[in-house]
Amino acid sequence: MNLNEVNEGITKFRPRKRLGRGPGSGQGKTGGRGHKGQRSRPGRGQSVVFQGGTMPLFRRQPKRGFTNSFAPVVVSVNVRDLEREFSAGDVVNAETMRARNLAKRTYDQLKILGTGELTKALQVTAHQFSESAKVKIEQAGGSITILPGPAPVVKNKQRSAKPATAKR
Repeated sequence: MNLNEVNEGITKFRPRKRLGRGPGSGQGKTGGRGHKGQRSRPGRGQSVVFQGGTMPLFRRQPKRGFTNSFAPVVVSVNVRDLEREFSAGDVVNAETMRARNLAKRTYDQLKILGTGELTKALQVTAHQFSESAKVKIEQAGGSITILPGPAPVVKNKQRSAKPATAKR
C-alpha cells in the first residue's frame, strides 16, 4: 500500500439517506423508525435527564444553599498582577486591564485586592479597593480613584421606616 492509496475509499461527505421514498429504496414505509412506539412518532422526545421512569439523578441529590442571581458580579485583581503587567506611571483602569487579560469576563464591579507587593507608582481606577490594596498603592507613590457603583442595598427598610409604638 502506498500513501496515495490511503484516501481512496474515504469520502468526505456521505450522501444523506432519503427516507420514506418507497419500498425499492430500502428505507421506505416506516423510514427506518420501526413499527409503533415512542421513537417512531414525529415530535417524539424525552428530556435529556429522563432515566426510564426512575427518579432522575438531579432530583435525588440533596439541595443545599442559595445562589443569588441578582447579586453583582465582582471581579478581583491582585496588586501583584498590577506589578507584573504594568510599568511605572501607567493608568490602570477597566480597559487597560481587559487589554492585558486581567479582567476579561463581564462584570458589574472591579475590585483591587492587596495580595502581593507593589513597587511602581500607578494610577488605579476601580469600583472597590481593599484596605491593604489602598495602602500598598499609596505607599508606592500611586493614586486611587473609586468609580461610582450601584447604590448600596438597604436591608429592612420597612422595619426602620416604622416609628416605634408603645404597647397598651
